[in-house]
Parts: sequence; structure tokens; C-alpha cells
Amino acid sequence: MVSIGNFFFKYRNWIFILFYGALFIPSWPLFSKEQFGDCYYIWPVSIGLFITCLGQLIRGLTIGLAYIVRGGKEGKPYAEGLVTDGIFNHCRNPLYVGNILMLLGVGILANSLFYVGIMIPVFLFIYQAIVLAEENFLRGKFGAGFDAYCKKVNRWFPNLKGIGKTFGSMQFNWKRWILKEHTTQFIWLIGITLIFFINYPQLTGGKYEPKNGLEALGRGYERLILLGIILGLLLLIYIFIRYLKKTGKFKE
Repeated sequence: MVSIGNFFFKYRNWIFILFYGALFIPSWPLFSKEQFGDCYYIWPVSIGLFITCLGQLIRGLTIGLAYIVRGGKEGKPYAEGLVTDGIFNHCRNPLYVGNILMLLGVGILANSLFYVGIMIPVFLFIYQAIVLAEENFLRGKFGAGFDAYCKKVNRWFPNLKGIGKTFGSMQFNWKRWILKEHTTQFIWLIGITLIFFINYPQLTGGKYEPKNGLEALGRGYERLILLGIILGLLLLIYIFIRYLKKTGKFKE
């Protein structure tokens, strides 16, 4: 499993993007009009947004309170030190928990039975393999210190005991949150925007009876223009943050 985890670790960023792309694979719905009525979309939208925003919140708190310097060297896990502060004092893999919740949430938001029933279990397998590979590296580097940490803190399920003390004793670094998280947020928001425009025309100005074909075509153009404006604004914000980061005008 460690060797499998090392393989997936090497391509983990691409895997995340590919799983976002899988949101748009045609699927049977989780919530249908026949089962839940004309306002069926309230369920996937409300539940999905809550779960995916919770995932982003967990990632944001993790990065803003105590960012873990972890990356790859020669395609394998790497860490400069054993970080146990902040959210890491309550869960060993809060960033991965955040990712899982983000994808589960957008899967529900997309109202995709295929995504929730097939893609999410595959994603869980991949992340379990990656975590085992990382733990193998960390145990080899930090030895007894890492074993003691594992006995104290759960791998996946956060222990909320003392979470208030954690928040009160540390200052949230919002600049670090933006600098480290802006790419993930950009992909996340692009995905949510496309889901709304593709899956829920009734929420984006697409559900009404046109008087004629020209009116219907014009209404379609209006939705495309609105979609283009939203995506364009997100892209401009992303490019601006990248510019500030590259030029050093925006630092932690």
C-alpha cells in the first residue's frame, strides 16, 4: 500500500483536478423531481454547499493557524518538521479531510449518484494510500515522536476536545491562507459555478417559457454572458493574487 501511496502522492495535484472534471460525467440523480417534487434541487444545493464549504473551512483554519511544510522530493513524501499545532492537534490529516469534504459536497451539489457512489470511494482509497505512505516516511524520520503523536491524535476523525483553546491561543494568518490556498479556491469556485449553470438553470435565469425561438436564444446568450462575467472575475482575481505573490507585494 505504501508503494501505491507514493505513486498517487506524486500525481496528487492532478488527481484532485481530474476528480473535479468527473463531476460533469452524466449520472442518475441523487435527488429527483419525481421523488422530491418541483423544488427537488433545494436538497442537493443546500446539503452540497454546506458540506463543501465545511471542507474549505477546515482547510482554511488548518493553513491559517499552523501550516505544515510538506511537499515532494523525487515524487515521495517530504516534511521539514513534525507539525502538531493548530488543527493538527485535533486531526493528523485535516487538509485531506477538507479535500474529501469539498469533493463530497460538490458531488452532492452536482446531484450525481455516480460521483458520490463511485468516485468518492475511489478518492477515499487513494487518500488512504497516500496517508499510509506519508506516515511511513514520518515514522522513519521522527520515530518515537511521531508514534506518540499518532496515539494522541486520530488519523481522520477530528477530536474537538480543546478546540476552543486552540483557536484562542493562536492567531489566524489570513495572508498565508490566501497565498497557499488561492489555487485550490479558484478550481473549487469554478467547479461550483459550472455546476450551477449546467445543472440548475432554474437558479441561473434559465427556467421560463419563451414567447418565441429568438427570445429563447437571447435568454441563452444572457446566461452565457453572465457565466462568462463570473468566470472572468474569478480568473482576474486569481491572476492578481498570483501577480502579488510573484512580485513579493503580498507576503505572509
